[in-house]
Amino acid sequence: MTQMQTDHAKPMAVVLAAGKGSRMKSDLPKVLSEVCGRPLVIWVIDALRNAGVGKILVVIGYRGDLVRESLRHCEDIEFVEQTEQLGTGHAVMVCREQLAGFNGPVLVVAGDSPMLQADSLREIIGEFQPGGTACLLGTLVHDNPVGLGRIIREDSGQFYAIVEDKDCTDAQREIREVNMSTYLFDNQKMLLALESLNRENRQGEYYLTDIPGILLKQGLDVRALPVLRSCEALSVNTIDQLAIVEAEMRLRTASPK
Repeated sequence: MTQMQTDHAKPMAVVLAAGKGSRMKSDLPKVLSEVCGRPLVIWVIDALRNAGVGKILVVIGYRGDLVRESLRHCEDIEFVEQTEQLGTGHAVMVCREQLAGFNGPVLVVAGDSPMLQADSLREIIGEFQPGGTACLLGTLVHDNPVGLGRIIREDSGQFYAIVEDKDCTDAQREIREVNMSTYLFDNQKMLLALESLNRENRQGEYYLTDIPGILLKQGLDVRALPVLRSCEALSVNTIDQLAIVEAEMRLRTASPK
């Protein structure tokens, strides 16, 4: 078996790491902010590796040279440049050339989520059915879902849509199951769905959150799996959140295995 075939037997991953993170009050790309002495993105990459992922695409943008330098020793990583930040969907679009020949599952995760757990990713990967599954969303039941996209389900329990917090009705705001930007797609189905994305929204951006709905309308298998742990709700957008994650990470690393 060739090396390429070996890699293709494993899921691939796309790590979204192009943002500046203006609220971090730093000139560094946000994913290079450190928790316990290591950049945020390194924790994410470790989780992906421990979950059994093969090749990892890291989408870089703002000061991408610094991200390249930080990850220069990682042989399983390929960098993809997003010269314009036109949304999360666009960040995946710029990876189309690197993904084109891959016929398997691809994880898409945020590079600023250092609490991402390999166990959660393995559980999502374990639900993937080749030739059947189009999209699996890793979701979380959150005690305080304010600001997060809600998972809307039909009466049967089937996933129906993601509704952003600002667009929720009063009833939808009571929903506690939330989207945490952790996706597993059938790669070829995702690539086709990307062609249907548009920027007809308030931000004028391509939203990755639109892809599950596009696949669902095609009659494909899209499921939301509430398998993420409470700690995985901790992402980093501000200095205060960085301090919270640092404290949580220190607790977890100090705990006996």
